[in-house]
Amino acid sequence: MNRIRELHEKAMNLAEMAVVAKLQGDLEQVNLLFRQAFESEAQAARLVPDETSVEPTRSILYRSAASLALDCNEFREAERLITAGLAGRPPEEIAEELRDLYEKANFQRHLDLRGVSLDPEEVQMSIAENKKGG
Repeated sequence: MNRIRELHEKAMNLAEMAVVAKLQGDLEQVNLLFRQAFESEAQAARLVPDETSVEPTRSILYRSAASLALDCNEFREAERLITAGLAGRPPEEIAEELRDLYEKANFQRHLDLRGVSLDPEEVQMSIAENKKGG
């Protein structure tokens, strides 16, 4: 578990550095740091045995790795990590957070497939009329 802890701490430090770089407007550094954080956290998650005795640590690491994957626009990898996290026996609260991340990954993938990108401050809305014969 020491290697897992080391990788997790490294990932969290890198993610924190990415947030600072984002505040400073250094987008190249942001992308690099989030990518490194994602790779470390995913590695940590995959090192945890697939046993219920290591919950909630296992599912928390998968949740964190999936979230970092989304920060890197790795939507398919986020989906894989989320499903791996749900495949264990996560506590219900963490399972719900993993499901929320899955919805976010699908939404982001949907936008990406259509060439749409949203600024974090933007919202996209669509309205459809439901016509019923009557």
